[in-house]
Parts: sequence; structure tokens; C-alpha cells
Amino acid sequence: MTREVWLKADDTVGDWETRKRRITAGLEAGVDWVLVDEADVARVRELGSVNVAAFTSDDVDVIGEAEAETAEPDTYVVGKGGEGDGTVELPSDFSGSADLTTLRRNDDVRGAYVRILGKEYEAFAETAASDADYTFVVGEDWTIIPLENLIARIGDDTNIVAGVTTAEEADTAFETLDIGADAVLLDSDDPDEIRRTVQVRDQAERETLDLEWADVVDVEEAGAADRVCVDTGTLMDDDEGMLVGSMSRGLFFVYAETAESPYVASRPFRVNAGAVHAYVRTPDGGTKYLAELKSGDEVQVVDTEGNTREAVVGRAKIERRPMFRLTAETADGDRFETLIQNAETIKVETTDGRTPITEVEAGDEIKVFTQEGGRHFGEKVEERIIEK
Repeated sequence: MTREVWLKADDTVGDWETRKRRITAGLEAGVDWVLVDEADVARVRELGSVNVAAFTSDDVDVIGEAEAETAEPDTYVVGKGGEGDGTVELPSDFSGSADLTTLRRNDDVRGAYVRILGKEYEAFAETAASDADYTFVVGEDWTIIPLENLIARIGDDTNIVAGVTTAEEADTAFETLDIGADAVLLDSDDPDEIRRTVQVRDQAERETLDLEWADVVDVEEAGAADRVCVDTGTLMDDDEGMLVGSMSRGLFFVYAETAESPYVASRPFRVNAGAVHAYVRTPDGGTKYLAELKSGDEVQVVDTEGNTREAVVGRAKIERRPMFRLTAETADGDRFETLIQNAETIKVETTDGRTPITEVEAGDEIKVFTQEGGRHFGEKVEERIIEK
């Protein structure tokens, strides 16, 4: 599931200057969508690149037919100034709802905004969800029960966007019922709160891997090979690196070059990953050959506890260097290997901690990640593939 952060920036949050500051903070933080009034769409477009949703205007007949001087949003949302936010009383029979009629009859309207003012509004949101791509549910006093109910009932029918005012509320929304809301609609002017909410989104999307220990069977000189340094646009922490290996079923944790040494300055953006043929794990759970990496590609950064994040490749630096052939065996007897440069600046994780590859010996335990093998163009495939 891809999580999203929407930022509420319509006229209920203040004048244009107030809205502009909020939107600018959202653009800088990396929000996915901005929800504004239709009259502000053109001004938002001038501020930067972001998905823009607009509350429908009073004249629903002109939706999707904006005049030349008015920019079109990416989608419209119904509910503000109508039944969704309580301005207009809910009909006893939802078939007579003006909001739902607009949603059903106009393809440009893909969102329904509903303030949860009572059980009847939960039912209204549930009805809207059958036609809405995005169903916004906003509680007056933020509680988790209405959100739990709606996730359980309509979570498969629509993208649920939960109204929140803090990053803490966003974190809870993303975790509700172990499924979570698809997105949050943040109502805050605080740039730090906006930034923290985006960080919560990123953390919710990140994969956590089960790393394990394997026994080192052998470390032997393997001659020279073309090895790849993966230089990213990210500064990695001391406990971070990448998963690389000659066989997709078993990848070795290799540290980023964050440590100073007598021979070379630290390069915290770099992982000296191995020979050109080896795999590196990517954020989608796939793999790429190190030789294929180029500027703009994404790779997965992993720490020693298995927490992951994405990094953009700035360049892949290939040079001929002397190599070791590192072989390990798991508790269930599976053996796999990789080629890694013969240099004390390349470090792996053993039970003694961060260890130069030049000091690793047979019998040591080394941190690895195992998975079902068999890859075709980096994607897992269900066929018989032998790697040796």
C-alpha cells in the first residue's frame, strides 16, 4: 500500500497569505496532494509541482469546463458547503443527496469529504465510498472508532483519507486495524508538524526485513574483477548499508563507508557493493545487477536491524580491483556467495560488530538476508532456477 499525505489549504484555514505559507511548507516537506478551493488552483500551480484537488464550486455544471484563466485541478472533491460537512442537512434517504448525485454524475469529481458528526455521517461516508476514489473522513474530536468502522466496512472500496492535525494522529491513522488509512488529510500551519507527518508517511511505507546470521564457510582471494561503488544522494548512518550478493536467495549486508580510516576519508553516501554481476536489493523487493545501476535509479538502504529506506543513485563507479570470494551457509544448510573487494575499508556485520572484510574468517557469523531465489529481470518468478 502506498501511503499519502494530503494538506488541507482551503479558505477555512485563513487568507491567501496564510494558505500560501501552508502550501509552501507542504511543497518543501514533500506532501502528495494539496486540497484547496477551486479559485486557488492556478495560484497553487505557480508555487510548485504537486497534485491539486479542489472542493467543488456552487455551480456544479461548470466542473471540468474551467475558463482559460482558471487552472484545472487533478480532481474535484464534493462535500464542503454541502451535506458532507453538515452545512446542508443529511436527507433521510441518501438517494436524494445532492453531494452523492454530483459524485455519481460527474467523472471529474472523484472525492467525497465527510465530517463524522454522528453515526448517520458514518453511513453517509460508507455510501459515498461506493462511488468515490477518495473518501475523506474528518472527526470533530479525533477518535479512532469511526475510522476503525470505516476501514473495516469500506477499506477495499475506496482510498480512505483520515483527517488529522498532528503527526502523532497520522501515525495512529496509518496503523489502525493493522491496515490503516490509505492517506491522511493534515490540517496544520506548523512547518515542523507537516514535515513530521511526511516522515510518518515514509516510515509507514518502509519494509522491515528479517536479517539473520549465517556461518562464514570461506573467504578466499578471487583475482581481479570490475567492482561497483554505489554512490547515492543520501548520507547514510553508521548502522546502514545495502544487501548485495551473487545469488538472489542470499544477500550479504555490506556497510556504507561512514567510518574514517588512515587510508581514505569517510564516504557516507557510498557502499562499495561488489562485482558487476552481483545483485543489489531495490525498494520494491526486487533486485538489480550492480552493472545496471545508473544515476536516478533507486536502491534500498538497510540498517543492521532490518529497517529500510530508499536512496537515489547519484552514480555507479566501476573500477578493476582485487576481490575476495565470500561464502556463507545458513542454519538450514543453504550456501551462497558473493565477490567483494579485498580492502580493509569494506566492512560487514559479524557477531563482533562492524568488521573489515580482510579480518573475516571461516567460522565467523555474518549478517545476511535470505529469500526465495529465482529472478527474471529483477522480479521474483515461480520457475526452477539454479544459482551456483
